[in-house]
Amino acid sequence: MAVASPQTARPELILTAQVRRVGIFSKPNAARAVKLVPELLQWLSNRGIEARFDSETARYAGMLMGLDRQHVPDGCDLAIVLGGDGTLLSAARAIGNRAIPLLAVNLGGLGFLTAITVETFFDELERALTGSAGITRRKMLGVNLVRDGVKVAEYQALNDVVIAKSNIARIVDLEMWTGDTFISAYKADGLIISTPTGSTAYSLSAGGPIVFPTVNALCLTPICPHTLTNRPLIVPADMGIRVINKAAEEEAYLTVDGQVGSPLEAGDTVECSTANYDVLLITPPHMTFFDVLRQKLKWGER
Repeated sequence: MAVASPQTARPELILTAQVRRVGIFSKPNAARAVKLVPELLQWLSNRGIEARFDSETARYAGMLMGLDRQHVPDGCDLAIVLGGDGTLLSAARAIGNRAIPLLAVNLGGLGFLTAITVETFFDELERALTGSAGITRRKMLGVNLVRDGVKVAEYQALNDVVIAKSNIARIVDLEMWTGDTFISAYKADGLIISTPTGSTAYSLSAGGPIVFPTVNALCLTPICPHTLTNRPLIVPADMGIRVINKAAEEEAYLTVDGQVGSPLEAGDTVECSTANYDVLLITPPHMTFFDVLRQKLKWGER
């Protein structure tokens, strides 16, 4: 499978294996999915392709029951996301290390990751089935929550890991380390550890930089730091990061991709390291990351 190199802005073409089974993830309460889902299921059926789908997709199809999202990717050759970036983040965690290409259709608003429109969806799906789609690899984070030396929770993140205050009136005290090397102490509303993919999400809103998706790096962005010289920091992706919570019990909260997480206790350690697998995102071969930035951020055209 050929992929775009870190030096290229445009995804390369891939040759996909024959697609016999497709997994479908849908955004809840998406008006456009009411019409799109039945059309998609019929389109796949006409080509002899089996579909597995979550409960939201089942509702749009007029069925009583769908699968738990964690089981949708089982045995699939391709995954389709109908929704926005949030739906894609959930699907990416469900797929995990299965190396199933993801084709995401934007049914929502901004959508940095879901760049394919409803109008071009079936054309792009045909490209994917015939091996003329483009693909980019996106790094994920592995996240461990360690309490008293014992791992009590484990997560995967495509966008970011956020440790933030859970009490409106307080800031949190955090320490950040890599191995035995101390990086910094923070008094802030929180701290964001983001992948390059997540650099256009919460980190960007907190003043962090935009990082090209294939750059092998992590972005560490404090949220409203008490010390104004605590600035965003970009470090190598293979530099494991440990954040020690110095706040009192349940004054800080761990959130992964804005969707899952856990309250933190004093002394809890959040360990973040780059996962040893990638998320495979199908994108139109003519579209670059810079095209997406210009479109979504309203940058000037030539």
